[in-house]
Amino acid sequence: MEGERPNFEPAGAGAVLMSGVGVGVGAGALIGWAAGSVGYGVLAGAIAGVPMGVYAVYRRYRGAI
Repeated sequence: MEGERPNFEPAGAGAVLMSGVGVGVGAGALIGWAAGSVGYGVLAGAIAGVPMGVYAVYRRYRGAI
């Protein structure tokens, strides 16, 4: 007997993506603040957070599509 296939929820996927980006931006801001430039930290965090969010969506919904 096969397990039930998870449902793909676009709103849920968007929330997971935004959470990943938010975590990246927050971590980047903290690192940038410690290094002396919050703006560059936020930028670097956003750049790193997008792939992190995409990977989180992939991991969450990999069996749905």
